[in-house]
Amino acid sequence: MEVYIILPSVNELLNVKSFEFLSSYSDCKLVIIDENNSNLRKKNDKLLSSLQHKYYGPREREKWFKERFGSSYRKYLSVIPERCHAESSFGFLLAYEHTPDMIIEIDDDVYPVKDQNIIRMHWRNLTEKSGLTVKSGMNWYNTLENLKLNIPAAIFPRGHPYTPTARTENYLWKNEGSSCVLNMGMWTGCPDLDALTVLYHKGLNGRCQITAKVNKRDKIIVDKGTFIALCSMNTSFIPKIVPAFYQLYMNCMNIDRFDDIWSGLFLKKVVDHLNDKVCLGIPLVYHDKRPRDTFKDLKAELEGMAINERLWQMVDKIELDGKSYLDAYISLIRGLSDQVTKAFSSITHQKFMDIQLKKMMLWTKIIDKLG
Repeated sequence: MEVYIILPSVNELLNVKSFEFLSSYSDCKLVIIDENNSNLRKKNDKLLSSLQHKYYGPREREKWFKERFGSSYRKYLSVIPERCHAESSFGFLLAYEHTPDMIIEIDDDVYPVKDQNIIRMHWRNLTEKSGLTVKSGMNWYNTLENLKLNIPAAIFPRGHPYTPTARTENYLWKNEGSSCVLNMGMWTGCPDLDALTVLYHKGLNGRCQITAKVNKRDKIIVDKGTFIALCSMNTSFIPKIVPAFYQLYMNCMNIDRFDDIWSGLFLKKVVDHLNDKVCLGIPLVYHDKRPRDTFKDLKAELEGMAINERLWQMVDKIELDGKSYLDAYISLIRGLSDQVTKAFSSITHQKFMDIQLKKMMLWTKIIDKLG
């Protein structure tokens, strides 16, 4: 089984070194999306000596686009943002071109949990027709409901809307299993929280008093019409979804940290349309979040939070067409384009969404070229 692991990072990859079992998979390739820091690469080469790995910084990415698009390459290269997590989009393109059996994205601050083999368990959740299906009567499932936290209050993840109905946990559970096109593995340690929640729970350095201990269920399938806040720190998927899984153009107009959230929102709409499934659960990793400025995160998230409250409702209303991930994604882009001016009274938000939609359409042209 061929596996591509995509890892956007500007740090020493001590966490990957600790996933010792990865070296036993001869067809496991690590794609590191970085910023061309030669000293850091030398350190990581030593850490990753037992793994197949390759770096793709700005220079390598520019070369890749130039080889495929010639003199017009800069237009297509522009879909990859600079100096932010969403650069992982390039790793998705690279994997899509090589069509491995499975693509995994992990962050550089997650570590192995005992008896949780990320390759074997991700593959299990993707391929086995098993699991429990959840449907929300209020459009959204709270993914942190599947974790045992150290506090009794209901806590919601980064990207989950603040709309009161979306935070009403009204779930219907069914004993219906299925294979899936994407699996979101979960985490012990620091949950994936927005800056506002971190601040409220006494965290000034990006971490707070909330911790996750263990998951409740190994596999939860998210039913049609129910959205989740998709976190990419430990996620697997099959290549066919990449046409509808652009990570968006972040670090733009002072907005960041919504790449995986909104790409997950768009993907779920397309997945539902095509009658496929996404799930969450195992494998667990331990999330040892690096200390960071919570107020800086809040500043990066604030405008995105306002957009988020309207964006999911726009997506929910769109009627898609198309029989492939590429065609359905193009249909989604057109449906969103028709609503932007009406949905957002803020000129700033309209301009931001216009940028996203143009980049999304360019993404489809790249996919079509790679075809």
